[in-house]
Amino acid sequence: QVQLVESGGGLVQAGDSLRLSCAASGRTFSSYPMGWFRQAPGKEREFVAAITRGGTMTYYTGSVKGRFTISRDNAKNTVYLQMNSLKPEDTAVYYCAANAVAAAQSMGDRGPDYWGQGTQVTVSS
Repeated sequence: QVQLVESGGGLVQAGDSLRLSCAASGRTFSSYPMGWFRQAPGKEREFVAAITRGGTMTYYTGSVKGRFTISRDNAKNTVYLQMNSLKPEDTAVYYCAANAVAAAQSMGDRGPDYWGQGTQVTVSS
């Protein structure tokens, strides 16, 4: 079991940057593929990005490629989402996620095993 706590959300203007952090509990953080999802008002939750256990491979949904970067620091039990060139359509609650066993690249299709509580990101035009 892993517990996830997000931070770093807020209100920004279009074109600004924001970095989300997700702190994980437990001593086996490096064994979990990690990811980020988001849910906009009135929409289903969608996959944003995922990263492998060692951080060597990353995966993104098309709408954020080239603007968002997922990374992790296993020594700090933390995964990050650097968001640049933010757009109003990026407005959503962002959720940190972890897989118990399945690979990072499957997270977008099968969904994760663990969720954080979410952090709000609002981008004004």
